Amino acid sequence: MAVHRPTLADVARLAQVSVSTASLAFSGAGPVAPATKARVLEAARTLDYCGPNPLGRQLRSGRSGIIGVIIGDRLRRSFRDPVSVQVLDGLASTLGELGLGVLLVPDDGSELDGGVDPLLRTAAMDVAVLIWGAHEDDARVPTLLQRGIPIVIGEGNPIDDFPVIGIDDQSGFRDLVTSLAALGHRRFATITLPFGRHRRSGWVGRYRPADVDWAPTKRRLAGLFEAGVDVVGIYETEASLVENGKAAALEILDPARVPADERPTVIVAQSDLLAAGAILAARELGLRVPEDISIAGFDGIDLPWLSPDVLTTVRQPLAAKGAAIGRAVEQLLATGSAPSRMLSVELVPGTTTGPPPSL
Repeated sequence: MAVHRPTLADVARLAQVSVSTASLAFSGAGPVAPATKARVLEAARTLDYCGPNPLGRQLRSGRSGIIGVIIGDRLRRSFRDPVSVQVLDGLASTLGELGLGVLLVPDDGSELDGGVDPLLRTAAMDVAVLIWGAHEDDARVPTLLQRGIPIVIGEGNPIDDFPVIGIDDQSGFRDLVTSLAALGHRRFATITLPFGRHRRSGWVGRYRPADVDWAPTKRRLAGLFEAGVDVVGIYETEASLVENGKAAALEILDPARVPADERPTVIVAQSDLLAAGAILAARELGLRVPEDISIAGFDGIDLPWLSPDVLTTVRQPLAAKGAAIGRAVEQLLATGSAPSRMLSVELVPGTTTGPPPSL
């Protein structure tokens, strides 16, 4: 025997209202007196009615209620990075308040099937968030535009008139390096984020901005060179993880490669996790931080396991950035456009930097 599932019409009948009024009471999309809404919800509880069919609502509105968030990396690597987690938390919390769901797409623009993840070709989504921006010749962008899906860009170059939500990391990195130069440092090495979607780790011989395809990496390097310091080494990493920073610093500080009086006196890393790895490498090599080598990062995440060291860093508003992306999504859905925003960052001195050693 078929089980009768209560419908919105059943709820309306019990509450003694029209079906349209019952629908408005559930959706909150129109004016319904509080007493009427309470009566409708009480009738729904009595009938064990969970709400209107979401598929029917999607068909009527022409929207899925889903926001596609394109991570641009493997999910397991992204969820090991507190920066990604905090930005995603701010974004998902804001979208949740708006009644919107999230579809995570790991696509980095280098997948099979014509260069994009099949989800980008088929999955229902009302807006696509390129949370870490787009690359040059990025196959994801024309795929989304062809489907008529508007885009919000996190920390990337502009695409058409779609909003970009970024941070002033170029100025923040310049201010960090300038403060270290003021302490007397003259020989700088830097550990960078990936240059582009073709991830690699290793020394960068001759740096050319045109070789960098990822906006955060390029802007932070620009800030480094704007400070006018002597950069004695650039080491690119394939990911922003502690082990990548440690491996890079072991190369930079290798006593077999460079004598103590020629090694850099400070390492500035483009993320706190990379900087934390560099500190572990320095400890392994028997170097004191900051007496023998100063190390600084970027992000402002909590790293209590580094104790007693407190990392010198540039703090960015991670959760607030995610929330700002969510508000841009809201405005795009409501009006068809949204403004770009640039969020400020803050230099936070710690115990991992000091004057250079006297050799």
